[in-house]
Amino acid sequence: MKAKRGLKGQLRKGTAMLLSMLLLIQMTGCAKSSNSMLSEDIQNSTSSSAADSGYSSTKADTVYDMTMEASEKSTTAGIMSDGAAAEWVLPEENPDWNTEEYNAITENGFQSVAKNPLSTFSADVDTASYSNVRRLLMAGSNVDPGAVRIEEMINYFSYDYKEPEAGEPFGVTMEMSDCPWDEDTKLLMLGLKTEDLDRSMAPHSNLVFLLDVSGSMYDEDKLPLVQKAFQLLTDNLSENDRISIVTYAGSDQVVLEGVSGDQKEKIMDAVNSLEASGSTAGSAGIQTAYQIAEKYFIKGGNNRIILATDGDLNVGITSTSELTELVQQKRESGVYLSVLGFGTGNIKDDKMEALADNGNGNYSYIDSIKEAKKVLVEEMGANLVTVAEDVKFQVEFNPQNVKGYRLIGYENRVLENQDFEDDTKDAGEIGAGHTVTVLYEIIPVDSDKEVYEPTLKYQSEEKVEIEAEISKETTTIEDSRQTTMLNEYATLSIRYKKPGEHTSNLLSYEIKRSDETDTPSKDFRFAAAVAEFGMLLRNSEYCGNITYRDILSQLDKNYADEYKQEFLSLVSLASTQSIPE
Repeated sequence: MKAKRGLKGQLRKGTAMLLSMLLLIQMTGCAKSSNSMLSEDIQNSTSSSAADSGYSSTKADTVYDMTMEASEKSTTAGIMSDGAAAEWVLPEENPDWNTEEYNAITENGFQSVAKNPLSTFSADVDTASYSNVRRLLMAGSNVDPGAVRIEEMINYFSYDYKEPEAGEPFGVTMEMSDCPWDEDTKLLMLGLKTEDLDRSMAPHSNLVFLLDVSGSMYDEDKLPLVQKAFQLLTDNLSENDRISIVTYAGSDQVVLEGVSGDQKEKIMDAVNSLEASGSTAGSAGIQTAYQIAEKYFIKGGNNRIILATDGDLNVGITSTSELTELVQQKRESGVYLSVLGFGTGNIKDDKMEALADNGNGNYSYIDSIKEAKKVLVEEMGANLVTVAEDVKFQVEFNPQNVKGYRLIGYENRVLENQDFEDDTKDAGEIGAGHTVTVLYEIIPVDSDKEVYEPTLKYQSEEKVEIEAEISKETTTIEDSRQTTMLNEYATLSIRYKKPGEHTSNLLSYEIKRSDETDTPSKDFRFAAAVAEFGMLLRNSEYCGNITYRDILSQLDKNYADEYKQEFLSLVSLASTQSIPE
């Protein structure tokens, strides 16, 4: 088996190098002539892989054609709006030195509606998982299952959901259709969208750049990339913004304090003067950053610390639990903490996710200038301006129509049912112009698929008979209600707080039979494909016999959205690395 796995690893590396080069071309805007140099080798590699896997040559050609079509768009896809190349930092892999850390994830299983009709969890708009997985695949590295948070991969992309109605914070889209990986189940998609931000009406910002300049940040994909990323953010600041810079290595230092956002040259001179050296006293830097943020606090404004780091903290408070406690205390000040992850080989994904989640901010992973532009410029409102705090979801399934359900992703966001109405329980924040997607795999009552239901001692026949007698006495009004409920699959309830408030608001939406369709939307099919991709990467027990090529066959060949188009290339890359046992 070891020899077989060794061969598998070599094959994965070879094919990964070919398609990583192709995807790199797409991201950096290299000339089309470069594609033709690779085309024969990649076509042979893809066709050979398909043949070995038992797939028809037609399907292999489809994968190849889709990959090459995506790459032919590279001349424009890799160019930024200012004409600069979208630089991609492809790290050198060092298998002998890898201390990356991820939280283990226990995948959500099916729940019986008869026993557990409620599903309660917090919103999650982080996107770090997708860009980090992209980095791992492009480097030909094994993807740690803990790195794959399916909800973050789905929410990396934007969707054409219903806009909010007047006075409502969210537009809500509900759609259900056949599940692409299991013919005995259905797939339910719930989509939320907040109103886009008019930049001219955006609140003034009080931003603290908290930059890790320790020795571990020396590599090209760390501090040098941080400096380029913050140049993009600085270019979009205004005279109404206040900017401070705090750095930390062996100790923390205030580099810039309360400078007007229109002093761009002064800000960038401070950022570009930084050099990486020393140990990592991250907790001291966090405490100082909060002090500065509170000093320049803008009432009704966007008060936020933006931490750029690889997460490798080794001086002062270093454990995830202690860092979490520190940030939980500090968030009461009204200052948000967002985290930008950088680097390869030693990133501490678990710490960075915990800091952002408990700091009421977002967690993004930056692997290129292109990704920096997406996070800090294109989605500036969504990532830096919060419009709804402590957003919680609770779905109640109707046992008359649903036998079982499984929440896809959100494993580390699951809440106790009673937490839904408890306004002291922390939950996720949603920014302006965000889309949030939730997927459930549903077992209808008429499905042949079974869901585990324990035999309980005290659920006696006598009790069942009493309940039956009570039901016979139901009034005409109650009968009418039952008829109405037969048309409902579930009810989605949402609790949220307006920024700065402490009492939540409640919204409810019925998911009806009319939301089911035989012709799912483009958004539905794409979100389902991303979920399948994540399940395959994690070797999920629920993904059946689907393959990466199956995912490609479910998608359109062309997307106007360059990030969705790039996804096709990434799935193609993963398909070449997936060598059958």
